[in-house]
Amino acid sequence: MAKLTFENAMKRLEGIVEALERGDLALDDALKKFQEGIKLSTFCSNKLDETERKVALLLKDEEGNIREEPFQEER
Repeated sequence: MAKLTFENAMKRLEGIVEALERGDLALDDALKKFQEGIKLSTFCSNKLDETERKVALLLKDEEGNIREEPFQEER
């Protein structure tokens, strides 16, 4: 199996949510999808936390203080 990426996990999670919202799954199938969705949600949350930590490291100054800068969108 290919390595799971954040984007692939989000796409799969969106599909699971859509399937669950339709409400036409058997109870066992819905439970399996729900469990997979929880795992994917946890994976995505962990990826976002990891990315936030990496960004914070990149924003540290010479003294080790983190400086916050607003995100500037390119136009």
